[in-house]
Amino acid sequence: MKVLDLRCTHGHGFEGWFASSEAFETQSASGLVECPICGDTAIVKLLSAPRLNLGNAKAPQEPTAAPAASSSSSSNVPASLSPEARWMRAVREVMAKTEDVGDRFADEARKMHYGEAEERGIRGQATPEQTEALLDEGIAVMPLPIPAALKETLQ
Repeated sequence: MKVLDLRCTHGHGFEGWFASSEAFETQSASGLVECPICGDTAIVKLLSAPRLNLGNAKAPQEPTAAPAASSSSSSNVPASLSPEARWMRAVREVMAKTEDVGDRFADEARKMHYGEAEERGIRGQATPEQTEALLDEGIAVMPLPIPAALKETLQ
């Protein structure tokens, strides 16, 4: 199994596991390899050092005393995560705490804004024209591209 360091044209770095370098090339040429962050299929393989799994290697030692957490940070997201991983975690949280109203997004947002429906967290699809109309009405909306990997249940 080959673990390759990959990057999309938007600069998102991620790993891909392939049976061989040829398997990566074949899948990439067919558009089957995509960025888990943005879904881009223009993926390049980065130079990387081989990884060796040595059975007798010792695991790195953890520090005996952890530094105190900053009181200004209220996030439970570890600072050691990459920006991409932090973004994926944020998207997962938004998806878990909002209702998917699909293409009824603009209508539902208006109903909530004008007091015709209970306020709640929603997400869905809106055309650029619908989004512009919502913003003109003073309804705050924000695009959130959701990676394909989060749209379907992983097996």
